[in-house]
Amino acid sequence: MHRKVSRAAAPRRHGTLASSSRHGGTPAVMTVNGFQRGESGGGPAACDGNFHSDGDLIVALSTEWFAGGRRCHRAIRITSARTGRSVVARVVDECDSRRGCRGNIVDSSPAVWRALGLDTNVGEVPVTWSDA
Repeated sequence: MHRKVSRAAAPRRHGTLASSSRHGGTPAVMTVNGFQRGESGGGPAACDGNFHSDGDLIVALSTEWFAGGRRCHRAIRITSARTGRSVVARVVDECDSRRGCRGNIVDSSPAVWRALGLDTNVGEVPVTWSDA
């Protein structure tokens, strides 16, 4: 949806990236994103400059969570508030909060939605996420 590179400071706790709240994850809104060439997701992924298959378990995180690229290629666990299912996905891109992406977005490939038992036509769903 809204992807492009930017740099932002990440919240830190004791020298590590902060990612989870007291209840096992950071509340977020998950949206669906195309990561393949020619899809609505924009250009190549910020982490590696490549396009990726929508069949891969991958995400773009809002600017603050993307942490200036420090979360690139890291695994995060996403849990659906609707189905209770969890999946581990890899961060490959940023959903730029200064260019229209809200600050609480986990922009996910269709494969992530399928793994969570969700219909991509819904558009957005509540989730929690944490570093895996």
